[in-house]
Amino acid sequence: MAQAVSRTPSRWNQRTLAPWLFLAPGMFMFTVYVLWPICSSLLLSLYDWDGLYNREGQFTGTFVGLANYRELMIDPAFETSLWNNLKWLVLYMLALPIGLLIAVFLNQTVTGIRLYKSLFFFPFVISQVVVGLMFAWFYAPRFGLFYLLTEAITGDGTAILADPDLVTYGIIAAGLWPQIAYVMILYLTGLNNVAPDQIEAARLDGAKGWKMLWYVILPQLRPATFIAVIVTVIGALRSFDLVSIMTSGGPFGSSRVLSYYMFEMALGEFGFRMGYGAAIAVVLFAIMMVFISGFIWKMWRDESAR
Repeated sequence: MAQAVSRTPSRWNQRTLAPWLFLAPGMFMFTVYVLWPICSSLLLSLYDWDGLYNREGQFTGTFVGLANYRELMIDPAFETSLWNNLKWLVLYMLALPIGLLIAVFLNQTVTGIRLYKSLFFFPFVISQVVVGLMFAWFYAPRFGLFYLLTEAITGDGTAILADPDLVTYGIIAAGLWPQIAYVMILYLTGLNNVAPDQIEAARLDGAKGWKMLWYVILPQLRPATFIAVIVTVIGALRSFDLVSIMTSGGPFGSSRVLSYYMFEMALGEFGFRMGYGAAIAVVLFAIMMVFISGFIWKMWRDESAR
């Protein structure tokens, strides 16, 4: 009798509709603020448009097909921005091992560990604008600490932000400082959920040091690693604020990244090429999806093999 009651149409409808009702607000926000802008950017990248409408409120863009993408292929500024973004992606991944090692160090019960945690956590709560200003002063010629140190060691100070060959690496170092703190927090949270019985069992089997970390702890940190990789890839590709604050794309455009070049083309003083800026945004989105999708596929394959 109880089974018959549980299968009534009203009970079945409630179980079917309830999840969708809970998902509806999130799906609506995701559609409006994520899917719709993505589709709009894809469509806009096929037009030549200055961002203005006529007096009747009509769209004034001219359909050019794939002309914006063909122009990207021969644009030296785009090539520089693309290579800089690849440097950001590769070097930003250093935040994962460094953040993990710091988290393992801080996940101990020793005297003063709370003070150490506060010091390592400090960069995470600082605005990216403040980080950019601090490192701009740190690298500043004549009075910057880094310039004075290199001058004392080599006899000739290095002005990183004025050197086209070094400027990108200097900005990446500034971005890594708060990013390492963020990854450290993710791994600290993950370490709190590591099963202590597995640690004890591994110790009884003689595992310690790197073997303990590689074979016992890291497999249990897969969720934290997944989130850390996603936010690090996104952080590397949206590196607009530091570039804008520290160099404005200089010197001679050598520190441009795709997000900053998109801003210059679409909204800069001599830009207002909305279609061209949208094409850059589409390329940036594609790069992001390739990296994130590849990592998700690897995680899914590893989980399926277990």
